[in-house]
Formats: sequence, structure tokens, C-alpha cells
Amino acid sequence: MSLSVEHKDLEVLTTNSKQIQDDVLKEILTLNANTEYLKRFLDGSSDKELFKKNVPVVSYNDVKPYIERVANGEPSDVISGGTITRFVQSTGTSGGIHKIFPVNDKYIENLGYLLAVSSLITSKHFSDKVDEKGKKMAFLYNRLESKTPSGLALSSSFTSYFMSDYFKNRPSKCNSEYTSPDQVILCPDNNQSVYCHLLCGLSQREKVVGVSATFAHALIKAINALQIYWKELSSNIRSGHVSEWITDVGCNKAVSAILGGPDPELADVIEQECSHKSWEGIITRLWPKAKFIECIVTGQMAQYIPTLDFYSNKLPIVSMVYGSSESIFGVNVDPLSKPQDVSYTFLPNISYFEFLPVDHEEDMNTIVDLVDVKLGCYYETVVTSYFGLHRYLVGDILQVTGFYNNTPQFRFVRRKNIVLSVNSEATTEQDILKGMASATLVLESSNSMLTGFTCYADISSFPGHYVFYWELKAKDVDDVVEHDEKVLEECCYALEESFDALYKRLRSKEGSIGALEIKVVQQGTFDSLMEYFISKGGSVAQYKTPMCINSSETLAVLEDKVIARFYSQKSPPLNL
Repeated sequence: MSLSVEHKDLEVLTTNSKQIQDDVLKEILTLNANTEYLKRFLDGSSDKELFKKNVPVVSYNDVKPYIERVANGEPSDVISGGTITRFVQSTGTSGGIHKIFPVNDKYIENLGYLLAVSSLITSKHFSDKVDEKGKKMAFLYNRLESKTPSGLALSSSFTSYFMSDYFKNRPSKCNSEYTSPDQVILCPDNNQSVYCHLLCGLSQREKVVGVSATFAHALIKAINALQIYWKELSSNIRSGHVSEWITDVGCNKAVSAILGGPDPELADVIEQECSHKSWEGIITRLWPKAKFIECIVTGQMAQYIPTLDFYSNKLPIVSMVYGSSESIFGVNVDPLSKPQDVSYTFLPNISYFEFLPVDHEEDMNTIVDLVDVKLGCYYETVVTSYFGLHRYLVGDILQVTGFYNNTPQFRFVRRKNIVLSVNSEATTEQDILKGMASATLVLESSNSMLTGFTCYADISSFPGHYVFYWELKAKDVDDVVEHDEKVLEECCYALEESFDALYKRLRSKEGSIGALEIKVVQQGTFDSLMEYFISKGGSVAQYKTPMCINSSETLAVLEDKVIARFYSQKSPPLNL
């Protein structure tokens, strides 16, 4: 698979998705049918019907023993017909536990291909081609790899890609598509890396046509770093020298070359813009040619949309790719769609995809192929990969929103089983996001804005109640956050009012759910939460603030930072 793609390639893929999916399954089964895992179901056959009849649908715990055997040194053919050369690790922020998955160079190639397709689509939809007339200021991060007991590399998906020959030899590298050199991306110290990303982006401000990160959270973190370091960054540009604390030799040398010497005029511009009391529109003020923001804002990342709008003067937010540690899935062919309307077109040449209807989760016979899903229906993705996952339940709930040629498009709805519940109600991720959207509208009337949230169901006393942890900051840079009691109580009410009828009945009529609580935490708390997850093996590039807290250790990080508490002062209407 070539990393150099053209638009016609996407047209061919999506027009012939059925045949391509059949070919992919045939290739996967031919490669893997004699592995220890599959042989007991297929007896060496690569027949599609036998595969669907005999191979069970599984979750991580079903395949974990096989994966761990290979990680501990047994041959790859325990689970994979192809040689396993490394493992990728999930962040653990979605489902609460870290998972490891066997891969080889083909996984890295798939990820590189998806990024190349997304770059092609982005270029097509914006007047300036990123790889020809401008650059992306991309906040991309690396992390030191660890090793499995057998000595194979273990890292996040993006670290695996950044450390690969595919990244180092990518076709777009010769066009310098990023403002930052590879040495900044590969720097294992994320504090040095974000500083140098900003320094390179500022020194090339007139070339920046897009600002990007993997997830919205990483972009907000970069803006926070800019607020902390802008005077020092300006000083570096004024003098033409990188700060001494940037000790990564390759990083320092590469960034010094980009600075190219003193630039006092640019330093004056940076100081003038960053000295404003309000940082509203700071992105477009510092990078006037920026035409879009590129980062994932679906799912729990949706919470950052208002903050990105504030900093960017509502530049289009482009959410381009959909993937996970288990597999790469799809790409957004309509970058200009609103964040809440983003759908992803699955790429049929990556893995073999099946879909389990959400309303028939107990009946595995209802699973359908990629091309047989129905418009408007909800499904859980079932993936069969080249590397040892066969009919694996990913845990994402998707809705079919349309078709691109003959290939379905899906809207990410929620992670499966991420819910709040203190009684018999089940509040889903989608319910939480809906409630947060209403609450942040209320918050707009104050001088504060939300920079992070998570929640959990507190059943330590009766009646149990929902607790939301909010980190706030003042809209004006130098202002201290003032907790407007009335506004925050209305935010509590807005959240409750958005929940379903059962929640409202248990809360308002039966009294078996207590008043919802917002606990305001110190600024920097969600950075501490991120650092906690990273200390457990997570990655900055792939980190997603967990929507719901499900461990006492994580809860302790938050509870230690609580500075104010607010409750809903009225019960939500029953709407009977």
C-alpha cells in the first residue's frame, strides 16, 4: 500500500467496497487460518461462510491470554500468521484499563495511509494546499517505548508510527508540511516538545494555514503552554536563540536552524497580541492565515469545542480521522461539516468490518457486513484484523448517516457501557454530552469558561447522586476565576434537565437520586489527571480525558483539588 495517494484512489475504494472487503477477509484468513487461535474454528480453511458460522464474537478478555503469550515470548503463530514485531497500547481512558494489541509494519502502513488520505481531503477543501503553499502547525508528540517481557516494542499507536521508517520516509516530508521538524515531534520530553512546536509555529507565522493536534485536548494544552511561555518565546525570537532548558540536542539544533537569527519585529507582534487582556481569537491574531483547526472533537472531545471557538474566532474545526488501537477505521470526506455532524467513511482495505445491531446485542446472528448496514441504525463495530483480532467487539457505538459511493458513513455516538447510574437509570455518554452542551450555554453568561470535565456516580451515601468535576478559567487572561453561585447552580440544573425520563422520575418524584453536584477543581487539575494516566503507560498524543471516573485512585487525584461545590437547587421537570 503506497502512502502516496490520489483522490481517485478513494473513489475506487469506496465504489468497490464489497469486493474489497471480501478480498481482505480472504487474505486475512489465508494468513491466519492455521494459527493456534483460529485453527480450532476453521481447521485451516479460509471460507467466509465457515468463518461467520464458527468463529465467535469476542471481547478483550477472550483474546487477552493469547496476546499475553506472544508478549511473553511464544511464537507469533499463537494468534497471528504474520510475524508480530511490536505491540500497541490503548490509553486506558475510554474503557478504564490498558489493553495491548499485536501488530506489525502493516498496521503502521495503514495508519500512515489514513493520514495521507485525510491530508489529501483537507487540501482539496481549503484553497491553500497544506503541502504546497502553507504549513500545518501540528502539535504531535512522541513517547519513549517500553518493552514486553519478550523484548518487543510496546507503545501508543502514534509513537509506533513516528518511530517507523514510514514516517521518516513519508513522501510529504520533502515538502515540509509541518512547521516543526521531525526532531521536535520525536522529542520524548513533551514539555520541551510543546515549547518547540510553539517556537517553530510562531517563527513561521505567515506560513501557517492550519493548526492541528491528534485530539482537541492536546490543542488546548498547547494554548495553555502559550499563555505560560509567550514572553520567553518572544525573547527567543528576538534574540534568535533557543532557551537553555531545551536540552534535547537534536531538538535544539533543528529549532535553532528554523529561527535563523534575531527577529525583533516578529517578537514585537507576539508581545502585542499576547499582552491583550482577553485571549479571544488568539489563534487567528497570531497566525492570520490559518484557515482551519484540525483535531478530533467527536465523543468526549466535544467538550472542548466552545474553548476552541473562543481561541480561534470560530475557525472551521476539522475532525478528519477515526481509529483506535485495535484498527484504523475511516476518514471524514466532508471536512467542512459541523463538529456535531461529523461522519466517517470506512476504508474497506484496512480490516474486515462487521456490525452488530445495538438493539440485537444478544443475538450474534444479526451481525451484518459493512455494505449491508441500514441508514439510521445503530451498530457496534466488530473488527477482524491482519494481526490476530478476529470478530473483536471494539466497544464503539456508531450510527449510519449515509453512504459515500457504496461505502457507509458512520457518526460516532458513544463508547459502549460508559454510563452513570446510581439506581436503575442508565445515563449514557451521549446523554452526558447533551447535558454538557446545555450547561456550557448557561456558563457563557459568566466570565468563566470550562477547560475540562469528568464525572462519576457517588453512591457512598443515600440517595446517590451524580458528581461533575469542572475546571474553569477566566475568559480574560489576568482575571481570577469568580464562581458565580447562581450560574453554577443553573449549570447543575441544565445538566439534570437534559437527562432522560427515568432519571427525572427517580430524581424528582421518588427521591432516589440526589441533587446533581458540580465540584470546581483548581486550575491545572486536569493536567495532573493526564499525568496520572501517562504515569500508568498512557500517551500525551492519544490521551482523552475520561468522561466517567471508575477507579478510586483517579478519583483521589480530583478530590484533592476541589475548591468549590455547587448543587442543583430545583428538581428537573418530569415532562409526563
